[in-house]
Amino acid sequence: MYRPEAFREDRVVVLHEAIRQAPFATLVTLGPEGPEAGHLPLLLEPEPAPFGTLVGHLARANPQWSRAVPGGVGLAIFQGPNAYVSPSWYPTKRETGRVVPTWNYVAVQAQGPVAFFEDSAALIDLVDRLTRAHEADRPEPWAVADAPADYIRAMVRGIIGVRLTISRLEGSWKLSQNRQPADRVGVIEGLRREAGAAGQAVSALVAERSGGEREPKP
Repeated sequence: MYRPEAFREDRVVVLHEAIRQAPFATLVTLGPEGPEAGHLPLLLEPEPAPFGTLVGHLARANPQWSRAVPGGVGLAIFQGPNAYVSPSWYPTKRETGRVVPTWNYVAVQAQGPVAFFEDSAALIDLVDRLTRAHEADRPEPWAVADAPADYIRAMVRGIIGVRLTISRLEGSWKLSQNRQPADRVGVIEGLRREAGAAGQAVSALVAERSGGEREPKP
């Protein structure tokens, strides 16, 4: 991942939390005709240290798993909050005009050996854990046990588990750290005012990475 020094994020605890907040990943593997990508939610397991393991499942009908090079390396890409940044938000625009648009974002990449598994018990356990992770905040969470056991067994026959043991974990928090303080304030306020829900999230992150001392005006 291209990461200018101002945007680098290497703290494992921060990277893990970003994955948990945005668990829907693009999983890239290498097949006989080149890279292949699938899109799926991944569950982060903390072991083995220091980076942990990502687990999820693909449809059995998806040929990506069968075409992946045995013992090969996979790459999981997670996109966090992101938003367009208008140069009109910079005071520098009024002072010099020497500004251009950009995009602020959070991204995490996890790389490591990838393996696929078909064991029914392991797949049911995986589906149960994924379900509990995503139903936890609901007032009446749905549970795998709510469905007939024979139905669940039939459903898991249609999926293949995937496990990526993370050997390399890196992130980029591109949040206007390379701009002057006044420009960062302009970005915080512009995102909050004009960029919708995604902008609200990015605005808060820009403020956080600016040290929190330049909150937008109420």
